Amino acid sequence: MALIKLIEKEEASGRIAEIYDTMMNTMGFIPEAFKIFSPSEYVLEKQFANLGYFMRHKTLGGKLLAFIRLLVSDQEECVYCVGMNSGILLQYGVLPDSLAEIKLNPAKAPLEDNELALLLFVLKVVKNSNSITQDDVNILKSLGWSDSDIMDATYHGTSQVGSDKLFNAFKIDTEL
Repeated sequence: MALIKLIEKEEASGRIAEIYDTMMNTMGFIPEAFKIFSPSEYVLEKQFANLGYFMRHKTLGGKLLAFIRLLVSDQEECVYCVGMNSGILLQYGVLPDSLAEIKLNPAKAPLEDNELALLLFVLKVVKNSNSITQDDVNILKSLGWSDSDIMDATYHGTSQVGSDKLFNAFKIDTEL
């Protein structure tokens, strides 16, 4: 049970109710990962907008984004997010045994070379943002990534750190 009062669907009104209705219509349920933001309409709105943006991203695929969230969440020890993203990756054909190995060595993630380089870059940022050099960025550009792609992937990973900390702090329900 969360440490703060979450707004359930039956209690929702205004913009929170609109967001919940959209989620019910598109996903069939309201993920705990969104309910946790419900005490703040502003924060819920921002998270919902981010979801829509990244779900329709033109160059960053769902599998890459799920690996970013999984590996960041594993580092942040967010049980909910590790479980949720493991389930998403299972839908991409990544089996649990493979995930255990990938958590130990992210370079083994089954991604295209350019996606793997971007994943490893994001993980490097999350681990030690001061270690990033122009060479790191130039390598990604040489693999076809634009500044926008690099920023979006990095934003996705660093935002996941914040979400993980909120989920852990407020004790998000880990039942999936």
